[in-house]
Amino acid sequence: MSEIPSLSELEFLPYVDQAGQLLEQFQGKIGIYAIFDQEKNLKFVGFSRDVFLSLRQHLVRCPRECYWVKVSLIDRPNRTILETTRAAWIEENGSPLSDESQWTQPIQVKEFMTAQERSTFESAIDELSQMKALKNVARRVESEIMTQLKARNVQAEIRFNPKLKEEGLLDLK
Repeated sequence: MSEIPSLSELEFLPYVDQAGQLLEQFQGKIGIYAIFDQEKNLKFVGFSRDVFLSLRQHLVRCPRECYWVKVSLIDRPNRTILETTRAAWIEENGSPLSDESQWTQPIQVKEFMTAQERSTFESAIDELSQMKALKNVARRVESEIMTQLKARNVQAEIRFNPKLKEEGLLDLK
């Protein structure tokens, strides 16, 4: 088994660079990564066959917590190495991480419904009306996320999967 890099040994990289781009050098790369908030508190540790795509997905799911990242790449996918490294990094950090599902699952827009939207959804007379109500909530939540990303000067292309909106889910295409 290869040497597991210590989390503290790795360099902090800005999640969004000066030009508003994400870390494209990790496109198509296999590795493990740790995401930190503005104060450099560890928020999430994950691994992926395409670190760039995963980081982009996390940015839209948790935009307020993605400010810094540390990455360790590996040549071939090896779940044992990745899981061992993840466990070591979490232990090294010493404090529990936030709810993992918010990082790894599509955004459930029902959780963000206003009273008015909830009322519209619950009083919908048929499935089509409910889908329309969910789609409108999804559009509003998407707009709020895009506003947060624009405020951070994110210039990278972010496109949500339109089919999932009718199910009340937001996820990147």
